[in-house]
Amino acid sequence: MRVLLALTLLLASACRGPHLARHEFAQGAMGTEFRIVLYASDEGRARAAAEAAFARIAALDAALSDYRAESELSRFAQSSDGALPGPWVPLSDELFDVLAAGAEVARASAGAFDVTLGPLVLLWRRARRQEELPSAQDLAEARARVGFEALELDPARRSGRLTRARMRLDLGGIAKGYALDEARRVLAEHGLERVLIDGGGDLLAGAPPPGARGWRVAIAGLNSADPRRDRASSELELAHAALATSGDLERSFELGGTRYSHILDPRSGAALTERRLVSVQAPSGIEADAWATALSVLGPAGLERFPRHSGWRARLACASDDGVRVFESSTSAGELSCAGSAPVLP
Repeated sequence: MRVLLALTLLLASACRGPHLARHEFAQGAMGTEFRIVLYASDEGRARAAAEAAFARIAALDAALSDYRAESELSRFAQSSDGALPGPWVPLSDELFDVLAAGAEVARASAGAFDVTLGPLVLLWRRARRQEELPSAQDLAEARARVGFEALELDPARRSGRLTRARMRLDLGGIAKGYALDEARRVLAEHGLERVLIDGGGDLLAGAPPPGARGWRVAIAGLNSADPRRDRASSELELAHAALATSGDLERSFELGGTRYSHILDPRSGAALTERRLVSVQAPSGIEADAWATALSVLGPAGLERFPRHSGWRARLACASDDGVRVFESSTSAGELSCAGSAPVLP
């Protein structure tokens, strides 16, 4: 009887598998901090996997950055500086996949999301540094160099070309989401599935922690037209999904009594002035990231264009002197617990 009891206990212990401990790592990339929380059987395995994931993120940063003149993205944009249309340029799988995903969201959002808005981004960066709004002439000149339809992609040859003069590309609304997806893929290759990756507030969750239904994620809320009050938080559980947030909680500047967001409308060239905070839950980081930006530009009317598939949810909060109004996608009821700002790890 004792032997049978001992054998039963041994089998039960084997079925439970190895003990999984929580590990956390952080590293800067893409102008922000990436954090990885994961459960693994030993620290050495956890650290090796995290280092491989960070290496992948760093490689993507080097290729997709608009700040680096030598990046693949910048070199591709410079191909529009000569005769038009520009030449067909072979692209890496990484750049082609991001541009293709961006083009899909650009079409679906009627241009509210557009990776060719680089000339406008450069113009508004200068406006912020000089504390002076862009002139109408400068806006018109920059706007003439923007347009998602001027970016052509050839899937068969994995190539792209630009058909307007002096175009510049900016992947600020999509690259972090792609980096999250790639980091998760690397961690999975190391046999780690119980992971949560945070890229500056955009999240990608794998399988939940042991014994939990999901990762508990705290979300700061948009409470009023006064940004000083945007610190109350709510929580939700996230598993096998991405959650991206877009808004001007941290990045904005004020001129002449008007608050200007870092988010730009590619169609008009203007910086957003209405305070909006968008949370998007989607199957992948790249999709959540791009659609969060698109909905920030479109406002509540953009929910009509938002994908209506299982696993897709969105909530949009708009603040004014009259208070905060909240709008949800038709499939989001009960899923997103608040109209959030940047999610943070607990």
